[in-house]
Amino acid sequence: MTVTDLPSLNAALNSVAALLLLAGYRAIRRGHQDLHKKIMLGALATSAAFLVSYLIYHAEVGSVPYPRHDWTRPLYFAILVPHVILAGGMVPFIFLAVWHAFRGNFRKHTRLTRWVWPVWLFVSVTGVVIYVMLYGLS
Repeated sequence: MTVTDLPSLNAALNSVAALLLLAGYRAIRRGHQDLHKKIMLGALATSAAFLVSYLIYHAEVGSVPYPRHDWTRPLYFAILVPHVILAGGMVPFIFLAVWHAFRGNFRKHTRLTRWVWPVWLFVSVTGVVIYVMLYGLS
């Protein structure tokens, strides 16, 4: 694997994180707390692996400009801007949600995750969309 393979790895990790987030939601809605915990820790680990891979890639190649100057350009930036803002802002809230869960304070955990979970899902899904728009499906 080389640095040029990392965007594809990042998209795969974002896809897996999104699927795990959906599975974790389903598990907790069905009352499977232990399964929910395992799945969400998997989502956390997958997102952490994404972040490491993303930082390595951009440390090596720098910023990657959007190559097209057509109708997709404003759409790309309309997706990218909230993605970047929310991705940067959600990290401490994810750790706080995990902290509350491990401390057994599920009331605070639940109140926080009502906001954090959809943002995390949005960031994971839009990460894949950004990859497809920037690099294609190859």
